[in-house]
Amino acid sequence: MKLTGAEVMVKCLQAEGVSTIFGYPGGAILPFYDALRDETSIRHILTAHEQGAAHAADGYARASGTVGVCCATSGPGATNLVTGLANAFLDSIPVVAITGQVKRSTIGHDAFQEVDICGITMPITKQNFLVNKPEELEQTMHLAFQIARSGRPGPVLIDVPNDVQKAMIEYQGRKLPALSPKAPDPMRIDLAIDALSKAKRPVMLVGGGVAISGAQYEAVHLAEKLNLPCASTLMGLGCISSYRKQYLGMAGLHGHERANRALAEADVILALGSRFNDRETGDRATYSQGKTIIHVDIDPAEFHKNIDSRIHIAGDMRTIINMLERGSSFHDLSAWWDKILTWPSMDEDYGENTAPLFIQALNPLLKGKDYLCATDVGQHQMFTAQHLKVEYAHQLITSGGLGTMGFGLPAAMGAKLAKPEKTVLLVAGDGGFKMTGSELFTLASYHIPVIVIVFNNSGLGMIRQLQQTGYKERYMACNLPSYVDFVKYASAFGLAGEHVSTPEELTAAVEKAMKLDQPYVIETAIPPKDMVVPMVAAGKGIDVFVPGLGEKDIDVKD
Repeated sequence: MKLTGAEVMVKCLQAEGVSTIFGYPGGAILPFYDALRDETSIRHILTAHEQGAAHAADGYARASGTVGVCCATSGPGATNLVTGLANAFLDSIPVVAITGQVKRSTIGHDAFQEVDICGITMPITKQNFLVNKPEELEQTMHLAFQIARSGRPGPVLIDVPNDVQKAMIEYQGRKLPALSPKAPDPMRIDLAIDALSKAKRPVMLVGGGVAISGAQYEAVHLAEKLNLPCASTLMGLGCISSYRKQYLGMAGLHGHERANRALAEADVILALGSRFNDRETGDRATYSQGKTIIHVDIDPAEFHKNIDSRIHIAGDMRTIINMLERGSSFHDLSAWWDKILTWPSMDEDYGENTAPLFIQALNPLLKGKDYLCATDVGQHQMFTAQHLKVEYAHQLITSGGLGTMGFGLPAAMGAKLAKPEKTVLLVAGDGGFKMTGSELFTLASYHIPVIVIVFNNSGLGMIRQLQQTGYKERYMACNLPSYVDFVKYASAFGLAGEHVSTPEELTAAVEKAMKLDQPYVIETAIPPKDMVVPMVAAGKGIDVFVPGLGEKDIDVKD
């Protein structure tokens, strides 16, 4: 059957099970849009900005467990996707980005809206393609999805010249099979089982790879069988429910004291799907000193990249955890647990700050509810990660590796479209919300009922905190010059909202919004002096904390 290239692209999306695509049109991608108009099984969401489309596809992928799809035109449309693709790349999120390109005869001639988007995105995608031959378009589309979802997931970009979209080609209708990971080495499994059986102070560190692989239940079973103390990375939150007795809290730069101290004093760390980035480990030499580290990951490139592991096992996470569970047996860790329980719990270590109380107040309301919570990036992100009781994998949607301000609102929008039956909350700060707040237009246009909570501390709180701790309180460019009323901002898009001033009022407002089934914006003022506590001291081990944070009043004038 002969179709235009654009029609083949749409057929491939349909064959890959795509039901939602986020994008913004332009001249070079218009043949694709023309073909998409006739396909009723694929819903197109017109975002306010291409960056919003990329983040929405990312949030959609995280919430659904499938590939998120976004599209844009050539030139500025394509470059506006870059931050979103980098965000997906560093968090291993499967996204396929489709961009239009100028026609083939004008490539390299500085044509209108021409950029080398493949060259630009090469370091931040698993793979990218410029489709120069129309007959290769169908296979390339399916290959992009295969690569995005296989092994360690990640973003793939397909750049399709305008004339390739218009060319007549034969449609074959052939999908590519899924790729299976290599089987784990049984000898390394035995070494890991032996190390765990001899451990006196073991800790299981759960990373984002457990969530991505769908291995959270296997991780829980292993932890319960061996009564292992469990900590999580930011991306691993929810793989072990915050309500389980084995769970110590989040580890890392702003990790809970109990989790950090346990990792510091452990003799064996079983690290599942973690890449040991710098915010997780603190001083790397101190982190690994005197320990046996068992590193399990789908991607062998992560072994010894940041931390030397004595035992490393590559392969499918669920398979490996099941093999560890079958070969391991319980042994008494009561002395280790007695020591762990002397350290402050995740409900105790927030100093004199009031912001955590707003997050903690939501826990009784949300416990057991089927909801998702997205965050933007900044202090509010850490307050949420530290104090929201996350109950299952992918329940918290946040930007980990890139730390992208502006991620939250479009990601929450994508998550809600992926899981319309779930309540979706967004916790954002005033700084990041200003970056992509225009996506309220998209919420209003498509009636996407996301509940938005804006923590307004009249500044870039995390920058203030870093300038307080690392730059002798020489504050610069961290205090926002004027107050923005985000409830009034939302009303400009026809959306409702309210201001709250106490944790109890926030809980009541969220409960009210959950019954409305409409977008709702809630703003609360946060004291500028509030800091994220604990915080690991720069260049130190993860059990050495900065004292006195949040105790000083801050003049919000630069």
